[in-house]
Order: sequence, then C-alpha cells, then structure tokens
Amino acid sequence: MIGALAKKIFGTANDRRLKTYAPKVKAINALEPEIEALSDDELKDRTRQFREELAAGKALDDLLVPAFATVREAAKRTLGQRHFDVQLIGGMVLHEGAIAEMRTGEGKTLVATLAVYLNALAGKGVHVVTVNDYLAKRDAEWMGQIYKFLGMTVGVVVHDLMDEERGAAYACDITYGTNNEYGFDYLRDNMKYEFAQMVQRGHNFAIVDEVDSILIDEARTPLIISGAIDDKSDLYNTIDKLIPKLNADDFELDEKQRTVHLTDAGNEHMEELLTEAGALTEGALYEAHNVTLVHHVNQALRAHKLFQKDKDYIVRKGEVVIIDEFTGRMMPGRRYSEGLHQALEAKERVQVQPENVTLASITFQNYFRLYDKLAGMTGTAATEANEFAEIYKLDVVEIPTNREVCRLDQDDEVYRSSKEKLGAIGAEIQDANGRMQPLLVGTTSIEKSEQLAEFLLSQGYKMIDFADAKGLTKLYEAARSGKPSKLFAVLNARFHEQEAYIVAEAGVPGAITIATNMAGRGTDIQLGGNVEMRVTQECAGLEGDARAKKEAEIREEVADFKEKAIAAGGLYIIGTERHESRRIDNQLRGRSGRQGDPGRSKFFLSLQDDLMRIFGSERMDSMLVKLGLQEGEAIVHPWINKAIEKAQHKVEARNFDIRKNILKFDNVMNDQRKVIFERRREIMNEESVEEQVADMRADVVDAMVSQHIAHDAYAEAWDVKGLAEEVTAKLNLDLPVADWAKEEGIADEEIKERLLEAADGAYGERVEKNTEPLMRMIEKQVVLQSLDTLWREHLVALDHLRQVIGWRGMAQRDPLNEYKSEALELFKSLMTRWDETVTAQLMRVEVSFEAPPSAPPELPPMEMSHPNPEALIGGGQQTALNELNARLATADFSARGLADGEAATAQQRDPANPGSWGKVGRNEPCPCGSGKKYKHCHGALV
Repeated sequence: MIGALAKKIFGTANDRRLKTYAPKVKAINALEPEIEALSDDELKDRTRQFREELAAGKALDDLLVPAFATVREAAKRTLGQRHFDVQLIGGMVLHEGAIAEMRTGEGKTLVATLAVYLNALAGKGVHVVTVNDYLAKRDAEWMGQIYKFLGMTVGVVVHDLMDEERGAAYACDITYGTNNEYGFDYLRDNMKYEFAQMVQRGHNFAIVDEVDSILIDEARTPLIISGAIDDKSDLYNTIDKLIPKLNADDFELDEKQRTVHLTDAGNEHMEELLTEAGALTEGALYEAHNVTLVHHVNQALRAHKLFQKDKDYIVRKGEVVIIDEFTGRMMPGRRYSEGLHQALEAKERVQVQPENVTLASITFQNYFRLYDKLAGMTGTAATEANEFAEIYKLDVVEIPTNREVCRLDQDDEVYRSSKEKLGAIGAEIQDANGRMQPLLVGTTSIEKSEQLAEFLLSQGYKMIDFADAKGLTKLYEAARSGKPSKLFAVLNARFHEQEAYIVAEAGVPGAITIATNMAGRGTDIQLGGNVEMRVTQECAGLEGDARAKKEAEIREEVADFKEKAIAAGGLYIIGTERHESRRIDNQLRGRSGRQGDPGRSKFFLSLQDDLMRIFGSERMDSMLVKLGLQEGEAIVHPWINKAIEKAQHKVEARNFDIRKNILKFDNVMNDQRKVIFERRREIMNEESVEEQVADMRADVVDAMVSQHIAHDAYAEAWDVKGLAEEVTAKLNLDLPVADWAKEEGIADEEIKERLLEAADGAYGERVEKNTEPLMRMIEKQVVLQSLDTLWREHLVALDHLRQVIGWRGMAQRDPLNEYKSEALELFKSLMTRWDETVTAQLMRVEVSFEAPPSAPPELPPMEMSHPNPEALIGGGQQTALNELNARLATADFSARGLADGEAATAQQRDPANPGSWGKVGRNEPCPCGSGKKYKHCHGALV
C-alpha cells in the first residue's frame, strides 16, 4: 500500500528516469531550425567536425545533442521520416547501454540510427544485431541511406560471405548482421593462424534488435563449430524401426518436464528387440560396453515421443529443419545435440547425417558480454527485466508511445474441448470478416496453423497462393467493393520466403492472416496495407510517368483502405492458444493498435491446450462440469486470465533457472576459453616462439624427472626404466639413463641438467638441418595447432563431465563446485599435455617439400550442436601432426629474418612495474622478487 502511494506521488523508477531525458530532448528540438538551414554538404561535414572534437578530448555524451539533431535532419532528407521526441528518448537509452522497450510500430529501426551514429563517430565500429539475414540486409540498405548521407560506411554480414567480404563489412563504421553470424565469426577468428585472416576487429558497441528473442529465447543453445566423425547411420535406422514396436507401458512420458524413459518392462522388451535385430550381441543392455547402444535407444525414444513433426521441426528438401519454438522460424544449419538430430532423420526416413565433434563453442550470453557496451530494443522486455539485469547488467526502460494505445484487450474465452474452441474461432472469424475487419490469427505451431487452415477450407474459405504474382488481386477487389472475399493467408516456417509480404498486407480490409508466431517479424502491419511493399510488387518494370501514376494510385487506394479498416474496428488479434511465455502473447497482441490505431485482441482457449493440459486442466474440467457448463459454451472471467498468467509465470521461472544454471557452468568454460584465446593471440603476435618452445622442453624434462625420481629418494627407489621410456617417447632420444643412475653421488637435479642439455643439443641439430627461418615458422604452427587440437578434446571432456557431474549431488556435494574443481584439473592437464605434444612433435619434425594444393584448406563446417558424447579423447599428437603436414604443404619457405631479442636486462626491470620486464623466460626467476619461477608467479596461466 505504501509502495503504491509512493508511486502515485513520485512516479515509478521508470517515470523518474524518463524525466531526466527531457532537457536533452528540448535542446535537440531547439537545434532543429539551425540544422534545417544547413546545405547537404554542410550537414555531411558535421561528421568530420564531431570526430575532430572527439580527438580533441570531448566525450560522446558531450556530442549527443548535436549528433542526434544531425541524424534527425539526415533522416528527413533521405527517408522522409522525422524522429519523434519519444524516439529521441529511445536513442538516449540505447546510448546509455540499456534496453529500450518500445511498442510495435513505434519505429525501433529508426531509433537505433541515433545511438549507432553517435557511437560510430569513435571509429571503433558498431554492430547492429538482427534475428535473420533478411532484416540485416533490409535495415542496412534502408537505414544505410542516413549513414551514407552523413559520410559513414555501412557493411552487412550474412550467410555464405567469403572471409574477404566479411572483413570488409566489419571494417565499416557500422555493421549489420545476425547474432549467429557474429558469434560464428568470433569462433572462426579464434581458429585462424594469422591476424590478417581474422575478420572481426573488436567488440566495441552492439545494439541487439528483438533483444529478448536473442538474449533469452536463444540463450539456452550454444553456438558450436563442429566437425563430422564416423558415420553411424545404420545403427540409427536399425533402432528407429524398433521404437514403434514398444507398448504403451514400456515407457513413461512426462510432457511437463519434457522427459521420456523406458520402464523396467520396457528395458526387457527393448533388449529382446535389439537382440532380434542383431544390434545387441553380448551381455545386457545396461552393461558398460553397451553404453553407446543405450544412448542411441534413448535418443530414438525422445525423437518419437517428445518431438513432433511440423511443431518442433519440419522436413524440407530431404532435411530435418528445427523450428524455433518462440518465433516459429526455420533455423537451417542448426542441429539438435548428441545424436538427437540423427534420430529424427532416421524417424523421418531422410538421409542420416554424420554426428559431429565440437571444435569451438560459446553461448550467446558470453559472446554478447564481450562487448564494451551493449544495448537492445524490443516490444516486450519488462516481464524479463530481472533476467536482463542479473545476467547482462542491462536495465529495461519502457518508452512511452508517440500516441496513446487504443487497443481493447478482452478476457480469454475458455472452452472444454479443442473442437468447441475451433468452432468458436470460426464463428468469430466469420463475424469479423463479414464487417471487413482485418484479422490476425495467432497459433503456437505449424501443426495448429495448418489444422486451422484446413478448418477454414472446409468452411468455404480459400487460401491465397503467394507463388502467384497476382495472388492478392481478389483481396484488393473485395476491399474496394466492401464485400468479404473469404480469402486467408498462412504465415509460418513453411512460407518463410514470403513472410514480409504476407505481414505487410495483413492490414487490408477483409484480410485474414494465420500466423504461427509474431516474434521478431520485423515488418509492421499497417492498416490499409503497406505502400512501399505494393509499389515494389506492382511497379516492377514501370518507369517515368507510368510509374509515378501507378504509385499515386496505390497511395490513394491504401489511404482509402485504411479508412475502411479503421471504420471496421482496426486490426483484430485472435489468439488460438496461450504460449508458455507471456512475452510471446504480448508480442502477438502488440501487432494491433500501432501509432494510436484502433484494434482489439482476444484469446480462445480449451482445456485440451498444451499449457492448460499440463497445468491442471483435469481439476478445472470437473469444476466446469459441476457448474453446468454446456457444450459450445465458454467461461469468461478475469480470474481465469490471472490463473493462466500464474501458470505462464511458473514456466518462465523454470526456463530462467535453466538458463541461469547453464550460464554458471558455461562461465567455468568461458574463463578457460578466455585464457586459451588470449594465449593464441599472444603467440600469433610474436615473430618467434623459440623461447617458449625451449621453456616447454624444459618443463617436460622437469616433469619427467620429478615423476620418476622422487626428490631426496635413494637411487634404488628411482624408476629408471620408466624415465628411459619417457625420454624416448617425448624427446625422441636414446640416452644411457640407466648408466647415469648407477654413478656415485648423482642426484635428480644432475639428471635433469643432462637430459635438458641432450634435448637442447638434439633440437639445435634439427634446427640447423632444416634451416633456422623455416624451423621458427614450423615452431609457431606446431604450438598453435597443438593447442587447438588439445582444446577441442578438452571441450569434449568438459561436456562429458557436465553430463555426469549431477550425480555428485547424491553424495551431498554441490555439482557446480565439483565441476569447477574437476574442470580446473582438466585444464591443468591440458597445459601439461600441450608442453608434451609440442616437444614430442618438434623433436621428430622432418620437412618434406611438396607442391601446394590449388586452394587453401577450409575451416570445418559450422553447425549448432553439442559435442558428441562418444567422441574419444586422445590421439592428439597424431591429429596435430596431420594438420601440420597439411599446413606445411601450403607454406611459404622463403627466408625470413627473426626479430631482435626483446628480453629486457635485469638492470632495466622494475620489480614493481611488470610493464618494464619485457619478455621473461617461463623458467627464469620472476622479476617481482618472489623467488618463484616466472611460470609459477606472474606468468601463470591459471
């Protein structure tokens, strides 16, 4: 009560923040007459002036008012659009590194230009992130007119670009692209071997469009670059044929938690089936050597019982394509993890693609936290404000609409069965279509949208064929005559290519549009239709007066259609089911009532809907029967809405916990990823790694002797044979270690010195034989490629660890702390193996000269997937040697001079100032004076 009273007196925190922007908005408006008076050249020259002011010491905040005024005027001259005051506020919120929540139709794309231009003045690059390639291209071309007018360069990063084109796009002042492309390019850059091959130039400032979709909905799935391993398609197909033979009591299905597993009876039945099929040849199903078979059975069971065609995925051109559960979009290139995608391919009788092993991985959460400043914009972020604040440190600021929202949001109608609900929706569509009110009908899946489409077809409606260039002609004729056409359009993943065109014309009087989801569509539904879209479609090929006449006719007709649509009540949103996220429902509703237009929305539900069924519909059904609810009747009450919202809130909280937990585990890997990627860049930046190679060799010798000869132990306790074998394996040397051990008074330190002297001598001979410039180049490649190979194996090991670490909870141990501890030990092991691998390879390297291939080797293909749990750890040395030989085949063997030594002398080093130390050998005493070796002190990697 006190809080509510305080809000009435002082306003909410959001209101108070909005008031702080008023003086700047007033200042920008005051500048408008002065800016309007400038010529085009004078307006363009302001970019140069701003950059000079920045160079002279001014901050970006000091330039906000004049820069925003400049962009506003440029938009008026290039696009014919003027930023509203609320859009100026949105630009300020973005510049501050926060999320601007703006309703659909408020011009978020135009808002971004303000903050993008201001931050691009610094010359460090600005990334604008969109949800798909279409929007990236469209916005880069559309808003690019403003930037180019003001003398800035604009690039766009989309699928299938070559590295040279990507590099050019990232070098621009402003770069548009999708979240996937940015993330993949970051991972690919950290697999390159030269700085010149990298395409990104840093992470300065990013504005994420549809920020809730990208940073929340997609945050549960990491970006992974993966490579194919052995083909097991026969096994997938064999097991797939067995799943339909299971009985209903052979498995337990929990739709609420989305889990399915075999019962005891099911295990016995499956063992019988596998034995008959010849897949199980030895022992019981759950014996250790059959663990791979268990994995395949579980994935096939999930594919059949949890994943539905046309809801979770579709089959297109012989491929299983995932459908985004939040946006209804196809996600080509992404694959489910750990063999699930292969199980789906077997289920749908399409070619089973090979499984993949992880080469590099990052979550969107950790990728976008790389940026020095991050901002976002969306129509629906308030319900997830806590998550944005906790994970990304982003505030959500609700920007007021330019005009008051006039949409009427009605209470839900709840029916007992889907059949009754469908009949009510059909009647509502007929009623609204009869008065020529444009309709948008939202469904939660492709399957549901197609069921509704079939129902409408059975009622005498006809589907618009968008493959026909004149598909909308009859709709326009009906709008002109004022008589219903009974035509409808379907917008879902199957019609992805026509998406923008379907949405653009959903506001024509009498239009009926069925849509799987409206998240991130990027095209406004304007009452009367979209002038630009119609001009593009209908004026193709026309020029001069003929084009001008046709454009004028279209504009006049769209204006007339708008008046008719407003008279009919504006856009009517019908929801056929509640989504598990309130945000998605709000996005659907938000399509209506843009810029003060009238509109209404209503959801039709049944107790057989997924959300209602999973969250206690049985109790509600029995209650409605007791209340005497007859067939075809609906219950409508605000309490129902509140109960549904509570159920949605539970699901949202569960999903937040999942994402938060994923992030906690991924943060462990992220810390290690930062160390590895930073180390790679240091190595690439060095002209020679001769000193590091020598340090690695010394570490290997040190570790070998310490392992086999305990300090101060008697000679009789030494493992001389083991040491001799390791010397041969790791140093490629045949030394009389056994004879040395028999010498009177010899100790472990002397053994170390002799081994290191022999190893250094042998390596020196190898360098002399192969020429020093060439060996310096080979050293660098071996160091990098060995690290890459071991890092890939480490990723697989971490994923294996993550899958089983939960069992530690049974022993009352915190799985996260256990994971951190085990992961650290694995990382230390990785660094040790790196030393050993590099040393072993370089002590054996032989140079052979071959003709280079016609094309350089390509990086592995990129796919969204988890590492395959069956990938084996090990074999790193041989893999790296194979990579090295491939690399040498394309190398330039011309002589290159080595850089002069940069190591500072002891006299020049200030113990208190690490910047004065220069290069320090890893085995040298640390210059700080601690008495430890540098590698164990300031040079420690972990």
